[in-house]
Amino acid sequence: MTASSSKTFLVCHGAWSAGWAWKKMHPLMQAAGHRLITPSYTGLGERAHLANQSLDLEAHIHDVLSVISYEDLRDIVLVGHSYGGMVATGVADRMRERIAQLIYIDAFVPRDGQSLFDLNEPGIESMRKAARDGDGWRIPPMQTPPDTSAADVEWLSSRRVAMPIKCFEQKLKLQHGETTLPRCYIYATRITPADTFGQFARRTRNEPGWRHFEIDASHSPNVTAPEALMALLDQIVA
Repeated sequence: MTASSSKTFLVCHGAWSAGWAWKKMHPLMQAAGHRLITPSYTGLGERAHLANQSLDLEAHIHDVLSVISYEDLRDIVLVGHSYGGMVATGVADRMRERIAQLIYIDAFVPRDGQSLFDLNEPGIESMRKAARDGDGWRIPPMQTPPDTSAADVEWLSSRRVAMPIKCFEQKLKLQHGETTLPRCYIYATRITPADTFGQFARRTRNEPGWRHFEIDASHSPNVTAPEALMALLDQIVA
């Protein structure tokens, strides 16, 4: 692996999750000659003790911007998974000069002024109710896909934590409009009946500026299909 083909992948992780959920990808990235950085947002994972009612999408965008600044990262392959697509879109808007390309993995792809709730209207009422039934400001984790192994379900469920609802309510404000950075979308084809991400699969297949890929996996291939995900990411950045 030459230095020029070695990439720095920076992950914006999904809701309820954190950097720890990318554990299986670290040795695979290393074997492929890449660097994988998986920071956790404030209030989640090992930073769960910092959870508070003011946390929103903007806070999580700032978490990742700070990693880029303090680690002095450049030429980044920015990865957004699920809710992380909201975060990655905001990060790319603010630090586009540091980013080589964007890869969305079964993720929300907001336009300017859209919130996650705007992109997932069927889920709003159940999530609001879940927050009301809990502490009032957080949504407990959703179920893992049925093809997740028992060992992984145990690993995940002991670590996933409730998600501040403001992260889903806050509308993303783009400072520079729709990005011109190279973008890829990876659609996980083992869908739930809701098919939350089908709208983005259709959009990215048909809209200029996108490369569209599919993976035979459920919503979190970093957990259930890490080797297949690594092969696809390697193909995309080659």
